[in-house]
Amino acid sequence: MDPTASGLVAAALAVVVIGLIVVAVVLWRRVAGLERRLADLTSAGDGSSLESTLHATLEHVATLASGVDRLASRATVLEAVQRKAVQRTGLVRYNPFEDTGGNQSFAIALLDEDGDGMVLSSLHARQNTRVYAKAIAGGKSEAALSDEEAEALRQAMGQVAPSARSS
Repeated sequence: MDPTASGLVAAALAVVVIGLIVVAVVLWRRVAGLERRLADLTSAGDGSSLESTLHATLEHVATLASGVDRLASRATVLEAVQRKAVQRTGLVRYNPFEDTGGNQSFAIALLDEDGDGMVLSSLHARQNTRVYAKAIAGGKSEAALSDEEAEALRQAMGQVAPSARSS
């Protein structure tokens, strides 16, 4: 082979080798940058690993789920108790005797969601005051009701119970 031709081949090979070295350096720098970004993504910033961060997050989610379950069971108990709380009321004030004034006597119905409860009556006279209580079940009384007591019961039964509103 001619010395000029071999010099040209050597020069061409030198250019190719230098080009490959440049490409290798550029790729090495890109890989190093990607490794740094990957390390940043997989660490929690406080030196912990992504795995430990995920584990801590899952433990926190489990704790929250347990808390939600406890609240749900408490809400169920409270809803059951609330059904028996006084929710419906009716009040009638009146004057049963001609010699007293001011409608000091009253009949009040106090019922739960199911219409169970009582009607309290207070008869006020000049000399004394008497109080009577009559049981109510399902919106009805086993004892006879006065007109005022019946009106107080009608008022209370006419109210819509809170859980019936939301249904």
